[in-house]
Amino acid sequence: MKELELKYGCNPNQKPSRIYMEEGELPIEVLSGKPGYINFLDAFNGWQLVSELKKATGLAAATSFKHVSPAGAAVGLPLSEVERKIYWCDDLDMEFTPLANAYARARGADRMSSFGDFISLSDVCDVATAKLIKREVSDGVIAPGYEPEALEILKAKKNGNYAVIKIDPNYVPKQLERKEVFGITFEQGRNELVINDDFFSNIVTDNKELTEQAKIDLAIAMITLKYTQSNSVCYVKDGQAIGIGAGQQSRIHCTRLAGQKADNWWLRQSPKVLNLDFVDGIKRADRDNAIDLYIGDEFEDVIGDDVWEKTFKTRPSEFTRAEKRAWLDKMTDVSVGSDAFFPFGDNIERAHKSGVKYVAQPGGSVRDDNVIETCNKYGMVMSFTGLRLFHH
Repeated sequence: MKELELKYGCNPNQKPSRIYMEEGELPIEVLSGKPGYINFLDAFNGWQLVSELKKATGLAAATSFKHVSPAGAAVGLPLSEVERKIYWCDDLDMEFTPLANAYARARGADRMSSFGDFISLSDVCDVATAKLIKREVSDGVIAPGYEPEALEILKAKKNGNYAVIKIDPNYVPKQLERKEVFGITFEQGRNELVINDDFFSNIVTDNKELTEQAKIDLAIAMITLKYTQSNSVCYVKDGQAIGIGAGQQSRIHCTRLAGQKADNWWLRQSPKVLNLDFVDGIKRADRDNAIDLYIGDEFEDVIGDDVWEKTFKTRPSEFTRAEKRAWLDKMTDVSVGSDAFFPFGDNIERAHKSGVKYVAQPGGSVRDDNVIETCNKYGMVMSFTGLRLFHH
């Protein structure tokens, strides 16, 4: 198959639309559904991300993409009981495979953003992973293959309209890539940068104790950023991205946005949230929305006098600012990566509030000394990679 006609482009009025190969055949096979233009953008970017995570860590990897940026990315480390609960999969009586763990983590990090996502998997999709995907609102999945039973589970999703794509894992694209904007063709060499342990060897802070887990987490951060719309910042803990700030014009806004998402991930694990008494039959998305409101500044929208009974059996007490800060202070050993240099120490100050201990960024700012000084103030470990990772 050299080309595949699509329903429309980014928007319904953008027709005709297709994907095609100038030479050779497309490296994909559509096994179910009819993926669209944005689906394929998410699928191909996500596939590159998980492939690189697998090569860098040796672990199964998954990512959840929305609008050409990852909402979550993770490797297949085991889930804790609390993580299973906040990812809404603690009720499943099955063995969680490494790939299922990776997807649960990738989807669960920012469930609000992942609603209606496109999934990329580094390994053949197994039954356990398919069962997790089945219960989520999602547009489709791309993987190098599917176990027969897993494929049947996915093909039944959305009344047979769920997009299931198989990609050739041995496909290697051309070294030059092109895209057209306003009738003008842009050309550049592909970003073939390999991110491994050596990527973080230039440690510029007083504290130089970079743990093995931190190396994995920083690799996840930087590989995730490689496929995230710039400017971008990524917080990672224990093998999964917990906060991604994408497409902001100011780096401090990226750091704040990603940091707030990381905070929300941790707040969801607090006893105040875990003990929320939801009404019977509440939908998963409504539960996610309620938690997001409850831990935020608009908490009255869900626990106010005239609304709380729609969501809860018993009215929750306010999650006060002091209570939230006390819980957030327990989050430690977080890693943060940036796709370009941190220009000021304010980014480090914000990262510190979300438990960051390990930092990776290109360096090269005229105020590098201020950034290093701020890291030293908090005993952080910071690596200068020397390489920018913009993605547009």
